[in-house]
Amino acid sequence: MNKKIITIALALALPLSVAAFPGSNDSGNHSDNRRANKVEHLAKQLDLNAEQKSKLEAIFKEQHEKREALRQEARLRMQEVLSSEQMTKLDNLKKNHQEKWQKRHEERKSKEQSETQN
Repeated sequence: MNKKIITIALALALPLSVAAFPGSNDSGNHSDNRRANKVEHLAKQLDLNAEQKSKLEAIFKEQHEKREALRQEARLRMQEVLSSEQMTKLDNLKKNHQEKWQKRHEERKSKEQSETQN
């Protein structure tokens, strides 16, 4: 039964936590930078004017805030279901998952950079 609960909790929590870097104090700055880069990329690709860029920035910021609120709500709900020991295990599982993702991301980025240099 506990394994099913943990599996369900992971299934709900991991997709929500992939975009965020847990424990990072500058995650807001990171998402702001990523959002700005996304808007600039779209501005170039779609030839956006200043008003369109501003509106897209607002949309992406709102989307981020909603995603963060949903993640926090899910965590609170999981805390109601899981024991503190289970929450600690869940946090460790999420941390390990994030570290593996980060490593794969860096390896992929490094590989792409080396391919573009060749």
